Amino acid sequence: MSLAARVLLGVLATVALFYIARWILIERRARSGVAASPGVVHPLVGFVTNFFDTLGVGSFAPTTSVFKLLKLVPDERIPGTLNAGHALPTITQALIFIAAVTIDPLTLVTMIAAAVLGAWLGAGVVSRLPARGIQLGMGAALLVAAVLFAMKNLEWIPAGGEALGLQGSLLFIAIGVNFLLGALMTLGVGLYAPCLILVSLLGMSPIAAFPVMMGSCAFLMPVAGLRFITSGRYDRRAAVGLALGGIPGVLIAAFVVKSLPMVWLRWMVVVVVLYAAFAMLRAANKGSSAEPS
Repeated sequence: MSLAARVLLGVLATVALFYIARWILIERRARSGVAASPGVVHPLVGFVTNFFDTLGVGSFAPTTSVFKLLKLVPDERIPGTLNAGHALPTITQALIFIAAVTIDPLTLVTMIAAAVLGAWLGAGVVSRLPARGIQLGMGAALLVAAVLFAMKNLEWIPAGGEALGLQGSLLFIAIGVNFLLGALMTLGVGLYAPCLILVSLLGMSPIAAFPVMMGSCAFLMPVAGLRFITSGRYDRRAAVGLALGGIPGVLIAAFVVKSLPMVWLRWMVVVVVLYAAFAMLRAANKGSSAEPS
């Protein structure tokens, strides 16, 4: 393991502890110490979505679909809930994959830093958007997610090369695109599939995408999550449930199951995500119609 990877792992562990402490502190100040009670449904959603997230399906689009279908979280609070609740399970994934997969340290660190900066700027914008803006943005994001899932199922995503790092102009392209992907994460667009396509198009080995995409999300989601937590634009009960259920899901997927035949699950996800996308856009349209002229 490279020195950069060891440093990243140490920083990630520190970020996780800081995130937990800061989350508790913010909630105590805002709610006089009243503890969240996630119940059973939210941890179950966290377990299932993060289990399959570790295997490469992604967690944002499936979680959004479940929230929308079961009416668990108001539309305008979904982006914040996703970033706040999935942060700790994603850090767990990153700790595992950064330790296990070899990749050029410069490529890994710069792409992660770009995504974090994008998330910091993006969260500030999304946390101030009205409900209809969130619905429109997430509806479009879910449509993009469905297209990416379908592309993966149809094997239209490039297979990639053998490189474990990037240099020169290719590295600058990767940094710029990952900055945009980090910003879009705050609106509910999962980073995994676009990042996999990006590194494959640039000639990197697909396995190299795992520490990049999981490391990017592991660093950016606490940054974005804390901004949403501070602003109150998230569902505390759902977010706590996602975190509590998500970490065991990650560990079981990474160390026990490791791989599954995923194609039929991905097609099912496409259908569910499309339904949620159109439901979100329909809600936005109704909100627009209800506004006085």
